[in-house]
Amino acid sequence: MSEQAVSAILSFVASRPTGTTCPSEVARSLAKDNNAPLDWREYMPIVHDAVDDLVELGEIVLTWKSSSMTERSGPYRIRSPHKQD
Repeated sequence: MSEQAVSAILSFVASRPTGTTCPSEVARSLAKDNNAPLDWREYMPIVHDAVDDLVELGEIVLTWKSSSMTERSGPYRIRSPHKQD
């Protein structure tokens, strides 16, 4: 499942080069892909783990209210490390 979460995160990030993605959007997408759209909250730990891995690899950046975050803590958004303005 983590490969599926990584793929989904990177897909969302690529589709929004000037914007951000909420981790719950990724969880909802995974739940829908696995025929469990109402159970999206169960996918959040998987998304968080994948986010942690991708941050460590430098594949994504975390933000909250337009400020960069060095690690996941509380609410956050996901964006490309190469954000195009």
